[in-house]
Amino acid sequence: MWLKELLANEILIAAIIGWFSAQVIKFLLVLIEDKRINFERLVGSGGMPSSHTSFVTALTAAVALNEGLSSSLFAVCVVFSFVVMYDASGVRRAAGEQAALLNRLVENFGREKLEVTGERLKELVGHSPLEVIAGAALGIAVAIVTHNIF
Repeated sequence: MWLKELLANEILIAAIIGWFSAQVIKFLLVLIEDKRINFERLVGSGGMPSSHTSFVTALTAAVALNEGLSSSLFAVCVVFSFVVMYDASGVRRAAGEQAALLNRLVENFGREKLEVTGERLKELVGHSPLEVIAGAALGIAVAIVTHNIF
């Protein structure tokens, strides 16, 4: 019974489809551009479009369509979405740029001289503004389609 209720939750379904569709697009873009299969793109962060942004904007748009623009829940979702998008394009992007710089330093000076151990730092953690905008557009589109289907 709880599964039936969960699967009937249009807002949750829209958010999940928003995230999943962004991840599939990332996977397909790598497949087309690099001509290789990279399953990490199905779950990893970073890249085009932003799945975090698609996730939260699908949620927010679905709430708007179901609860209205004047609802308290919509207001909470808008604030939440802006925090996520700011983080994706700001804080996490800066962390990725710092990782790229540190990786180049290690490569240029050599691991032996720096006594560095471990793997390369993950550089693809944040998003460009275009990736965030694409994720937002995707999330809104998914919410509209989901709303029309439900």
